[in-house]
Amino acid sequence: MSEQQTGRLYGVGLGPGDPSLMTVRAVEVIAAADVIAYHSARHGRSIARSIAERHLRPDHIEERLVYPVTTETTDHPGGYRGAMEEFYADAAARLAAHLDAGRTVAVLAEGDPLFYGSYMHMHKRLADRYPTEVIPGVTSVSAAAARLGTPLVEGEEVLTVLPGTLPEEELTARLATADAAAVMKLGRTFPTVRRALERSGRLADARYVERATMNAERTAPLAEVDPESVPYFSMAVLPSRVDAPHGDDGDAPGGVSGGPGEVVVVGLGPAGPLWLTPEARGELAAAEDLVGYTTYLDRVPVRPGQRRHASDNKVEAVRAEFALDLARHGRRVAVVSSGDPGVFAMATAVLEAACEDPYREVPVRIVPGMTAAHAAAARAGAPLGHDYAVISLSDRLKPWEVIAERLRAAAAADLVLALYNPGSRSRVWQVGKARELLLEHRAPDTPVVLGRDIGGPGERVRIVRLADLDPAQVDMRTILLVGSSQTRTVRRGDGTDVVWTPRRYPET
Repeated sequence: MSEQQTGRLYGVGLGPGDPSLMTVRAVEVIAAADVIAYHSARHGRSIARSIAERHLRPDHIEERLVYPVTTETTDHPGGYRGAMEEFYADAAARLAAHLDAGRTVAVLAEGDPLFYGSYMHMHKRLADRYPTEVIPGVTSVSAAAARLGTPLVEGEEVLTVLPGTLPEEELTARLATADAAAVMKLGRTFPTVRRALERSGRLADARYVERATMNAERTAPLAEVDPESVPYFSMAVLPSRVDAPHGDDGDAPGGVSGGPGEVVVVGLGPAGPLWLTPEARGELAAAEDLVGYTTYLDRVPVRPGQRRHASDNKVEAVRAEFALDLARHGRRVAVVSSGDPGVFAMATAVLEAACEDPYREVPVRIVPGMTAAHAAAARAGAPLGHDYAVISLSDRLKPWEVIAERLRAAAAADLVLALYNPGSRSRVWQVGKARELLLEHRAPDTPVVLGRDIGGPGERVRIVRLADLDPAQVDMRTILLVGSSQTRTVRRGDGTDVVWTPRRYPET
């Protein structure tokens, strides 16, 4: 006598609510199943069952999986998580009994079974024990976009899907960086989601969709929605930015719109997108105009509708006034700067101009970025672990005598030094002269970190003795970190050298 075969488990996606949006395969599986299982709250009503109701037979065995808790508290010894784990284990055991008896079990799921669906808890507990098939369904995100009649993502855009239950700070950061986004699970979380949209500067673009494809469907600008009216089955949508309005092409310079504008000076960090902060990423995405040195502007992805204004590296003042003029005529302008914009970069140039007429009323904000010094220090270890000074070796904007005086003072104070702008095609002697000045106060074996193109394809980090520092190996893309008397170089067990400066300084 052959051993009885087990039944087959199906996770059946029903789509967003309209029964006519169920797939043919979903209808076939429901019609052929022996057992129909669905989740419900303790009131007993199940949206999943109501969607599939026309396809249920009188002889179907129905397994109603009733949540022990939803939003209320529980006296379960394991708390909410413990109560839910016990529920899922019990529900899986009930379905397993049917499968062991050879019955086919179809677990109904709104939307798609593996997209924030309750079915996945059964899948994780049963799919490795029984033959299983998942029937995909139209997601609520797709349904919401369809009902809004607005493209969700286009071209190179990335869609971000977020649960509204995330902390407000996390939601804000992710929304600021998103091309397009859908925030699910609203209901009680709606006030938090709304604040996050407002803080990220995305509230004006946000749309609200409630019960998409169902009878009680509602859509509206999210900013106009009463928080008290928002059910769980609703969603916030940030649609595609492609072809989104960025102001008209009026008669002002550059085709600007004439409304209120602003300038945001954005730090890009030392290299590519991995070094961008979420705030910086969001400001770059939101800008109508991007202004910057060509090399740095090339790091920023091209977005439809944005205007890019590239210029040479030595026209900071002209670039700043150009950006402020755009903003004065209503454009939202991002001025890009490598590293941190406040460290030998564009923030000062913009503020210098913004504090004079006719730009005094133009809003200006600074968005920080990872500095070259910190990036190089991290690659080498922790050379900036104690007090340090930051000095630019460029004498283009200040006399060399001032630089030399500051080098001597910092060296005499036994500070670690981060030396920016050490050399270029037209400045070839400053590194050698700086080495001579520092050797008046530092031992020849003081460690020096040479960090070149940190984060970029030509990244190279070397550690040399101060006495062996070769100016020919230093260019404009290199930063120098010169240790103090306390800085140490240690070879670790894996053969790598690390540089670090102790946090504690010896008493005199």
